[in-house]
Amino acid sequence: MLLRTGSRQLRRNLGDVKQMLTVGSRRKAGAVDITVQWIKTSWTKQSRGGEAAARRNAVPLGFSLPQVPSEFAHFVQMSERDGFEPRSSQKDHREVGVSLRDEGDRLRVLARVEPLFGLPPRPRRPPAVRLLPGQWVRWQLNYRFSSALGIRGWSYWLDTFNIAYGPVDWDVFLSEPTVIVDECGPVR
Repeated sequence: MLLRTGSRQLRRNLGDVKQMLTVGSRRKAGAVDITVQWIKTSWTKQSRGGEAAARRNAVPLGFSLPQVPSEFAHFVQMSERDGFEPRSSQKDHREVGVSLRDEGDRLRVLARVEPLFGLPPRPRRPPAVRLLPGQWVRWQLNYRFSSALGIRGWSYWLDTFNIAYGPVDWDVFLSEPTVIVDECGPVR
């Protein structure tokens, strides 16, 4: 999602906490872009070993950026049922599991743990990352779920959030990030 800091303000209510991201305003140094890419990979126990696991583990952690409207993030979904083929689309920035806050000369980034009932437990989380213009972060979280009655077995997913602050090229997320936050835990 390319958000140009500016005159419009987007507000999100995250429980009782309001996070604000200014979109479209100008600062002394000019417009500052915020680019968000969300990659969601999902699978079942059939892809936990062998050839299917090798295919799952080979999925990219970043993709080239398509043109998307400023209110949207680039969303890439890959699932076991599709052979882990990337399906690219757009998501409204409010649907992305990341809190973004412009703090003047830095962008504060914190990935949210969406499903509170998923494993692994995360009693201690890393602090928010503060990016300077020209920097970007790759933040990863994994989850395991069971069906309500345990009938269908476990399912898994990995969320990878690539977030850049400042103007970027279309291939920025194909390079090495400035900051890596790996919150992947044991999901057995």
